[in-house]
Amino acid sequence: MHYNLSDNTWGKEEKEAIQEVVESNKFTMGEKTKIFEEKFAKYFNSRYAIMVNSGSSANLLAIAALVYSGKLKKGDEVIVPAVSWSTTYYPVCQHGLRLKFVDIDLNTLNLDLSKVEKAITDKTKAILTVNLLGNPNDYEKLEIVCSKNNLLLIEDNCEALGAKFNDKYCGTFGILGTFSTYFSHHICTMEGGVVVTDDEKLYHYMLSIRSHGWTRHLPENTTIYKKSGDAFYESFNFILPGYNLRPLEMEAAVGIKQIDKIENIINARRHNAALFLDLFKDHPNIICQKEIGSSSWFGFSMVLKNDLLGRRPEVVDKLTALGIEVRPIVAGNFTKNDAIKYLDYDIFGELTQADYIHDNGLFVGNHSRNIKSYLNVLYDTMTNI
Repeated sequence: MHYNLSDNTWGKEEKEAIQEVVESNKFTMGEKTKIFEEKFAKYFNSRYAIMVNSGSSANLLAIAALVYSGKLKKGDEVIVPAVSWSTTYYPVCQHGLRLKFVDIDLNTLNLDLSKVEKAITDKTKAILTVNLLGNPNDYEKLEIVCSKNNLLLIEDNCEALGAKFNDKYCGTFGILGTFSTYFSHHICTMEGGVVVTDDEKLYHYMLSIRSHGWTRHLPENTTIYKKSGDAFYESFNFILPGYNLRPLEMEAAVGIKQIDKIENIINARRHNAALFLDLFKDHPNIICQKEIGSSSWFGFSMVLKNDLLGRRPEVVDKLTALGIEVRPIVAGNFTKNDAIKYLDYDIFGELTQADYIHDNGLFVGNHSRNIKSYLNVLYDTMTNI
């Protein structure tokens, strides 16, 4: 058995799309990227979408735009959950902001909302939420907190494409939302990421930052810079300390085909989740993730308790030997990673639940097709360890 973290959602149409790009001899960001962005924005009911070369780059682009636009400034504090992926955090510090780690909820795996408002100080200017493993945060509560305290809400939605809260897509609650289209995620463009926003000014900042900080891709009516009218000059004119975060046309061409499959992919993942939860709902040694809103179920977390507490190495070895691919719950408590010494941060209170996840958490994959047979083996294995 090979129960992998993800499955292949490609068909012949994705390969044909790549071949079309090859034959066009136009490989760098161009018309296919524009079409993908338009389709992506329309699907998620967002005004703008901007494609980049990874979800990590999407986070970098989003934070850079907030800083260069003046919505955040160096030294501002950003509340983040203690459990997430590394590149949720790095861009915050890379642009002179300060992280404030807050504990997570052991059941939802997202920010512990009972602690968030207590963590806010006069230096706090934003909350960066993460919809971990596809599970939405309670955005109704978060929007109240942000409104009350005049905070920006930013979403790292890289693991939760297709998730909804109160019938609204996650990634569209914040001023900016980021997505990943990496090969093991919900839709696959090989490498890739997207930022969505309804803010035109931020969109224009991102158009420049994505391509070296130049003005070439800015519209004539942009409010962030007055164009000279000289196309030759504007082709190599730099106004921001940007990056090269551009996607390839092949990635965008594949993405155009993948968008058409989103509904079926998410429905299959939710069907698998129902099977998983039905099997494990009464398991004495496993805590399953509590769904908030409508999760897109990136994977299935298993937090060990009771008889399996402290026995994760044994569990991992057993699952791996059976061909079941398994990973930590993202990076666990990120403050326990050595990279933390390079970051500017504070910790609010104790990170008790994040520590528990760090030592006793793991997750297995979810697929875009029925995996009932895999889940039955998983359950039998976890029951007999």
